Amino acid sequence: MHEIEPYFNWSHLYNAAEDERSPFYGNEHSEFEFSNTIYNYYIHPQWDEFGSRTLYLKILFADYDLNFAIIELIGEWNDAIENDIMQLKRSVIDLLISEGIFKFILIAENVLNFHSSDAEYYEEWYEDIKDEGGWIVAINMPEHTQHDFQKLHLDRYIHFLQNENWRTFQPLHFFQVIDNTMLRIDSGNEKIN
Repeated sequence: MHEIEPYFNWSHLYNAAEDERSPFYGNEHSEFEFSNTIYNYYIHPQWDEFGSRTLYLKILFADYDLNFAIIELIGEWNDAIENDIMQLKRSVIDLLISEGIFKFILIAENVLNFHSSDAEYYEEWYEDIKDEGGWIVAINMPEHTQHDFQKLHLDRYIHFLQNENWRTFQPLHFFQVIDNTMLRIDSGNEKIN
């Protein structure tokens, strides 16, 4: 796991540590000192911690004019024991919403497992953004992890989409692709996975 880095090809366009509106403004990362772990496995030091011991993230891009953020996740999403959704909502999402972000793209291909609790914070997140036309989309979540989200009917709040080529896009183009897909879904012209 220590070799899995957050996607870095957009770092010349956006860096959360240099964004005064980001929850991670001023964070410094070592290139060589591995200190964070998911269970007993070290992860790359470029991932940001937000209060969970099993889930880490990196804000890859945020655009406050277009009101969206792209966030990459790694680890085990554990609501049952760690209450990761509460930590994520309070430490990151609420701050981004207060800065005008209401469209969230979660790159979830490295979310290895999900352990559910209740839907309270997912519903709250959805309620916080829906009047602004907001949405939450998880991209490339592994099928077994996605299934566990769907068992709790969290797909009422998070849309699951596949886009194996997301790395080939620039962030604004990628957002436009997802936003157009969400417009088609909302208008009933396209079904969710």
